[in-house]
Amino acid sequence: MKDERQQSSGPRRISILRSLWSRSKNQAREDVEAGRAITMPAQAAVPPLQQVLRRVTMAMLVLVVTTLLVWFDRSGYSDNADGKVDFLDAAYYTTVTLSTTGYGDIAPVSDGARLTNILIITPLRVLFLIILVGTTLEVLTERTRQQVRVHRWRSRMRDHVIVVGYGTKGRHAIEMLRGQGVPKDKIVVVDPQQKVVDAASADGLVAVLGDATRSKTLLKAELQSAARVIVAPQRDDTATLVTLTARQLNRRATIVVAVREDENVPLLKQSGADTVVTSSSSAGRLLGVSMASPHVADTLEDLMTRGSGLNLAERSVGKNEVGRSPRECSDLVVAVVRRKKMLDYDDPECGRLQFGDQLITISREDPDD
Repeated sequence: MKDERQQSSGPRRISILRSLWSRSKNQAREDVEAGRAITMPAQAAVPPLQQVLRRVTMAMLVLVVTTLLVWFDRSGYSDNADGKVDFLDAAYYTTVTLSTTGYGDIAPVSDGARLTNILIITPLRVLFLIILVGTTLEVLTERTRQQVRVHRWRSRMRDHVIVVGYGTKGRHAIEMLRGQGVPKDKIVVVDPQQKVVDAASADGLVAVLGDATRSKTLLKAELQSAARVIVAPQRDDTATLVTLTARQLNRRATIVVAVREDENVPLLKQSGADTVVTSSSSAGRLLGVSMASPHVADTLEDLMTRGSGLNLAERSVGKNEVGRSPRECSDLVVAVVRRKKMLDYDDPECGRLQFGDQLITISREDPDD
């Protein structure tokens, strides 16, 4: 398995490098612009103090090695002051040489000393300068790495889920998606607040900073190739604008929207939403059920909470279930979706399950999952 993974990663890297090399100026410009708004999942980084200490240690090591080289070959050097080179003179010569100051008061005169300067001290000088400008090089390298990661992500992202809004509703929606097996690299968060985007990145998600009511922002999230869109902003008017924009960019994606007021549901349906969830009325109904029958409310909460015991989920009918009744399935079937029509489990029309049916089931979660 490991060898196969390594063999498959080789052509993948080659294809990525080829795509980076062959991309046009417009594509490169788009990647740079997208890199400013797209925040990739946070990676483990070395603490800044540790980086500084490591660079200082490397610089001091180069200074010590060069000083010892000059000291051991001191007979090949000449000091204009007294003609002799002691250890202090060797350290002084190393300092002015590695910093490219070069006053010329101490100079190699023998062939061996000059050869040592050419073959050893000059490469050490270059290494010393690289260490000194390491911060600048690291910034440039990080920018290039960021552009490469963004380009790879944009070229691979297909049939993913976009979650607009990373508040309470957005976070719980992602938890349910993760519980249903959707990997993190298939979920993209869009939010206008930098601190929220950073939080999503820290949680291992790709996040796009920007106003989701603008097409430009949603295109950075690759909405045109997304399979599902969850719209969960704080305001209903924002949800409507986001739904309109998303539907214009992608006609086939399933769009689910959360709003506060029931009166906005028809407008969102007209705007292109496939499903609209009203948070205020749903919460009110749950409060009423909790008052009338607390045990029913607990069961509903159990069904809606992933990992608490019972799961309410949708799945395709199995081959061994075709031709049977819903009661004969291993899971408790509460509804059957056939040709986009919802049928109750006891509806005569779904007395025998067919290929293509979708089953709404209640099952007990496997503790090993």
